[in-house]
Amino acid sequence: METIEKISAVTLRVASMMESVRFYRDVLGMELLYGGEDAGFSSLRARDSQAPILNLEEGETMTRWGRLVFHVTNVDALWTHLNGRGFDPEIPQDASWGERYFHMLDPDGHQLSFARPLQ
Repeated sequence: METIEKISAVTLRVASMMESVRFYRDVLGMELLYGGEDAGFSSLRARDSQAPILNLEEGETMTRWGRLVFHVTNVDALWTHLNGRGFDPEIPQDASWGERYFHMLDPDGHQLSFARPLQ
């Protein structure tokens, strides 16, 4: 039986490619691999070259489908950064499963979680 090796990419439908690329690239610091603000389809990735790709496809958005989880180096510092940029992330907390995390919505209402394993 064949097994899954890794998650290669996740695709989100977005209403405004410009707004979404600016959020993921400029606010969250992801690397733009393909497309851009004027494209109908764009690909970004966390700075780790082994990370899955985040694809953005412009069109009618769908929300409340699930949650995209990012591991970050410092949950509280990222919360401060996002809060300072005018976003409204939930207050960071320590979870019973061993992570510090917070949730927030992206410009299209997709739920994002930013987490770091507790040590």
